[in-house]
Amino acid sequence: MNYLRTAMLLAGLTALFMGVGYLIGGATGAMIALVIAAATNVFTYWNSDRMVLSMYGAHQVDRASAPELVGLVAELAGRAGLPMPRVFVMDEPQPNAFATGRNPENAAVAVTVGLMNQLSREELAGVIAHELAHIKNHDTLLMTITATIAGAISMLAQFGMFFGGHRDNNSGPGIVGSILMMILAPLGAMLVQMAISRTREYAADDLGARIAGQPMWLASALVKIEGAAHQVPNFEAERNPATAHMFIINPLSGHGVDNLFATHPSTQNRIAALQRLAAQLGAHAAPSVGANENYPPQGPWGRSSSRGPSNGPARGPWG
Repeated sequence: MNYLRTAMLLAGLTALFMGVGYLIGGATGAMIALVIAAATNVFTYWNSDRMVLSMYGAHQVDRASAPELVGLVAELAGRAGLPMPRVFVMDEPQPNAFATGRNPENAAVAVTVGLMNQLSREELAGVIAHELAHIKNHDTLLMTITATIAGAISMLAQFGMFFGGHRDNNSGPGIVGSILMMILAPLGAMLVQMAISRTREYAADDLGARIAGQPMWLASALVKIEGAAHQVPNFEAERNPATAHMFIINPLSGHGVDNLFATHPSTQNRIAALQRLAAQLGAHAAPSVGANENYPPQGPWGRSSSRGPSNGPARGPWG
């Protein structure tokens, strides 16, 4: 049902896009709009991962620079039956993470410094498993397409305002219709985009919890990330709110209009679903990932403080 609902929402978004084109230029306008969307999506298909990773200043790490993080990702990817994704770290204090890439063979998982410093290893495993679930479900490509079409709808609506407003009702939307189109079309696109995002988050929570083997690890992580996301600003996300749906928790501060349109399901509802899954799995849950009795409960990178040795500057697990 999740896939069917997502397909219906995506079809609705495409229809809305073509409808805006039709209002501007009739059948020809609709076809031109479709061609523009196709060209934009082709470009995005090949370049979306590089664009978003560069936007957030993410740098790639490997087993030499971040052995524990990369080892955890490798273990979870193996459990999920996925190729090893590239692993990136963002020098961002807000705890958060996202996955990107056009397919599992060209995927990347990016986590923030704040996430690694504030979560236990088990909680981090839950978050990474969630992101790997997005990759396995091909959500990274889907969300890129929806964001691209939604952006194109806004662009077309503004185009119609400038070039269609002078027309009468027989040959175009007219000035009143153009104003309504400029307001309502992007709003409708935003609502559909958010509906798709919320649907895919629930699916990724479910599959990610099964990959990690312990649903409550992810539930615990969501509580911590939710609490910190509204306290620690992510300035890059604030400058690029169209990327907010990519993160495991909405990275926006929640001020102003951010609260009016949620890109993610309620964290309480997500936790409730994970609790039901944990009860369902019960004794049949998969073995714990990377169980290590010597692993410290705080500071998943071997220290409970963000300060480095010898009172030096704060250091991440890769340095």
